[in-house]
Amino acid sequence: MGYSLIYVTAADAEEARALGRALVEARLAACANVLPQITPIYWWDGAVQEGSEAVLIAKTRDDLVPAVIDFVTARHSYECPCVIALPIRAGNPAFLDWIAAETAPPRQADTD
Repeated sequence: MGYSLIYVTAADAEEARALGRALVEARLAACANVLPQITPIYWWDGAVQEGSEAVLIAKTRDDLVPAVIDFVTARHSYECPCVIALPIRAGNPAFLDWIAAETAPPRQADTD
C-alpha cells in the first residue's frame, strides 16, 4: 500500500482547519496539519501577486488521493485551489500502518 501527503493552500487558518477536520471526519485522511501563516508570491490575472495564506498538509493512502482532491476542490473558496499529492517514499512503519487503519472504512462495530 502506498501513502501520500496532500498539500493544500487556503485563504486562512480557519479554512485550512475546516478542510482538514472534514477530511479526517470523512476518513479520507488520517491526520491533517495546519500551518497558519505563509506568504505566497504568484502569478494571477497577468500580474505578480503577494498575499497571506495558510497551508494544510494531510496524510492519506494513495488510493484515496483522487477522492481527497475532489473533496477539497468542491469545498474550497478558491477558483483554482492548490491541491497536490506528494508521495511518501518511506516512513515509520507503525505510523504508515496507522494511516492505513485510520483511513479505512469504519468497521461495523464502529457504526453501531
